[in-house]
Amino acid sequence: MCNDYRLQVDLDTVAQDFPGIKIRLTYPEGIPNTASREDIRMTETAPIIRPGAEAGTAELVMRRWSWPGPTGKPVFNFKSEGRRFEDNRVLIPTDGFYEFTEQVPKTRLKHKWLFEMVDHPVFMIAGITRTVPQHGECFTMLTVDPGADVAPYHSRQVVVLARDDWGRWLDPRVPPADVLRPSPPGTLRVTQTR
Repeated sequence: MCNDYRLQVDLDTVAQDFPGIKIRLTYPEGIPNTASREDIRMTETAPIIRPGAEAGTAELVMRRWSWPGPTGKPVFNFKSEGRRFEDNRVLIPTDGFYEFTEQVPKTRLKHKWLFEMVDHPVFMIAGITRTVPQHGECFTMLTVDPGADVAPYHSRQVVVLARDDWGRWLDPRVPPADVLRPSPPGTLRVTQTR
């Protein structure tokens, strides 16, 4: 499961895509001062985009990735099949996510694979939030069965939303099954980084 992702593009680049999908991006907590990050790991804080208070708006805020599950382990991925997700939907901006496979010989490390969108430097992963007493509002990534680009590396994949689905995912009236699906073949470029 995806437990590491990347955001090296600045938030201005992320914001440039929103007028094209007729959503005005706002910053209710101020514009975050974020640096380029090669690795964003569970329990770290990162940007998410949630529905805004007014129609046609969305809010970019910084939140913790993962909330503690019943056993105390972090819930960083969440299986989407059969769930309704009527509220708390968010977009998770990224320019790449990682999957890990078998161990590198003579090390304790696993092979690390970077997945990037073929045709655009920024994309969104579908997520949801939950508010927990000890951490406030936290987010997790939604998963589905893998598409052809991810299947050789993992049995699940995070939901990479098509640009036309960004606003639809933020709209609780849109059924989840209409947007939560594997990436079509050829959507993602895969590079081994370790």
